[in-house]
Amino acid sequence: VQLQASGGGLVQPGGSLRLSCDASGITLDYYAIGWFRQAPGKEREGVSSISSSSGKTIYPDSVKGRFTISRDNAKNTVYLQMNYLKPEDTAVYFCATGHFADATLDETFYAYWGQGTQVTVSS
Repeated sequence: VQLQASGGGLVQPGGSLRLSCDASGITLDYYAIGWFRQAPGKEREGVSSISSSSGKTIYPDSVKGRFTISRDNAKNTVYLQMNYLKPEDTAVYFCATGHFADATLDETFYAYWGQGTQVTVSS
């Protein structure tokens, strides 16, 4: 199983980015997907998760209303649309999945992780 996160970069505060997570070796249709981030000197935190059916999405308060997770099962890809970015969103962003269907931000559920993509929000 391989997950490839992409779409990171440098953006000004208030700007937007869309991250993509392409999967191989696993059919994402059946499993939940999560996005996590880790800033320097901080613990990794969950920023979004979507259930296998796309019927349930969850976000922490820190990103709620600004981030949107979605999936395209035909492309075996999951996206994270990030709007109104703030400097505190600066981190390496990872996508992850595992053999479960319900959305969760508990990283202990996730068996497969991508390599991460850097997001830097700065003027």
